[in-house]
Amino acid sequence: MFPDLYDYLYHQAPTGGIPLKGTGIVVALALIAAHYWALKNPAKTQAFLKTFPRDYKWGVILLTIDFLWAEFALANMDMGEFYHMRDKFMMIVAGGYVAVLIYVKEFLAVRALGSLMLLVAGPVLTAAFLQPPLSRLLLPVLAYAWIIIGMFFIGTPYVMRDWVAALLARPQRWNLAIYGGIAYGIILLAAAILFY
Repeated sequence: MFPDLYDYLYHQAPTGGIPLKGTGIVVALALIAAHYWALKNPAKTQAFLKTFPRDYKWGVILLTIDFLWAEFALANMDMGEFYHMRDKFMMIVAGGYVAVLIYVKEFLAVRALGSLMLLVAGPVLTAAFLQPPLSRLLLPVLAYAWIIIGMFFIGTPYVMRDWVAALLARPQRWNLAIYGGIAYGIILLAAAILFY
């Protein structure tokens, strides 16, 4: 199932994979766009952040993306001596997907977002792995932040609700988060264009 795409995303092909420059530009533009949109639409963004943790619809959408990505990875990864169990693992993941949709409705959106953060971090880390420019560390720092936050979201999903409440409690915190995200995106974009 799409082995060339897997090799490209995770640098398994002898010719290399997802380039550092392209990854840096895409991640930087996504950061800038998301934070700029939040800057221009604060009321909508804050309302969305308040309702997101318990929004089952978003949970289903994000968990479905997680499921498809996990199945894609399982279908193509090197499993070593467990290669003969690939089909069983894929069936377990499919069964887990259905079970979570049915039995884990509480904070499903947060848990699914956390899983997606873990999945997205993989290609970002492989793109920066062993690359020469020191500024490449901007990507792994961001990816490891996603990993740590993603694990919190999966294990203790109510923390997102608490973090959102703390973020919205004071305008200074909101502004710091928005302008900090834009600034990090601009720095990453400049590094990607100039050094990667």
